[in-house]
Amino acid sequence: MALRTIDRVDFADKRVLVRVDLNVPVKDGKVTDLTRILAVVPTIREIAGKGGKVILLAHFGRPKGAPDSQFSLAPVRAALATALDRPVDFAEDCIGPAAQSAVAEMAPGDILLLENTRFHAGEEKNDPAFVDALAGLGDIYVNDAFSAAHRAHASTEGLAHKLPAYAGRSMEKELAALEKALANPDRPLVAVVGGAKVSTKIDLLQNLAAKVDALIIGGAMANTFLLADGVNVGKSLTEPDLVDTARKIRAAAATAHREIVLPVDAVVARELARDVPTETVDIGKVPADTMILDIGPGSTEAVKGWFDRARTLVWNGPLGAFETPPFDRSTVAAARHAAELTRSKGLMSVAGGGDTVAALNAAGVADAFSYVSTAGGAFLEWLEGKALPGVEALRQR
Repeated sequence: MALRTIDRVDFADKRVLVRVDLNVPVKDGKVTDLTRILAVVPTIREIAGKGGKVILLAHFGRPKGAPDSQFSLAPVRAALATALDRPVDFAEDCIGPAAQSAVAEMAPGDILLLENTRFHAGEEKNDPAFVDALAGLGDIYVNDAFSAAHRAHASTEGLAHKLPAYAGRSMEKELAALEKALANPDRPLVAVVGGAKVSTKIDLLQNLAAKVDALIIGGAMANTFLLADGVNVGKSLTEPDLVDTARKIRAAAATAHREIVLPVDAVVARELARDVPTETVDIGKVPADTMILDIGPGSTEAVKGWFDRARTLVWNGPLGAFETPPFDRSTVAAARHAAELTRSKGLMSVAGGGDTVAALNAAGVADAFSYVSTAGGAFLEWLEGKALPGVEALRQR
């Protein structure tokens, strides 16, 4: 089902509640990463440019349903105004007299940031009374926060049932990329799934194993799959209780004629620390007193070979303990290869998740991928094949 977009909406003199993601890092009262702010600038500018009164809704941190000054959105206003290159007003609440008065004073084209929606318990509970209080401030609802779309909260889902509801440009762009990558991909479709634990990505692995042509498993979670194959992995991090799950995922992939790609060699060390002595060994020859902390050069070349064959690449999670050099080498090498294929051969490359974005930034190639999502949980749940409440509420019925 198609999304309702803002293409043909008449915003002139309308009060437009725009849900954005301003849950950004702040240090000493200043925003240190503008990524999420910059993502919503096009939607805000477009609505304001069409004469709408832009009323921004957002959460910040986890204030537990009550006002807490350390979670105020006030420090974000300056960064937002700078990014927009226009004034942004601020209301000290998102409902009630403070919000109502601020909205009443708005002129067409004005931009108003309301205080943290999570200062009210009704936000996360999707309480009808809180939804009504928010809805009373607007005529139209626009959701431009894909990163919060996996939550059925008042400002992410409830409002879509109270006001004419549409997807903003950032939401639209993200969903288009994900649809192209998973729903209707150019094949071969290759996925990289890394990270520490199988337990955190069981649904993801099961969903991708049935959809992709090749599923490359890296990070410490690969150790559990190796253990399931009877490989001695020394002192490496594993989840022995999930060995049967790993075997079932492999069996399901085989039944669907999908390839599971595991490391054939590894970089091992006796401790996880920066620049410690390392050894590269074949899988099956891991010394008993060492840990697998990165895939080896042979495995890295195999990964790059799969990228060469792919038309579409989906990436979630690093191949090794990339935060601690030298165990970042495989992730950086693979990321740079994917970026080059994106540039030179039109590979459709989509990546997401906090660790993944950090790894691509460390490799200096985040801008070279077709699309990089900062959505975290929502990105993961989409890859798991789950319906996202905030997205479903925007679909044309």
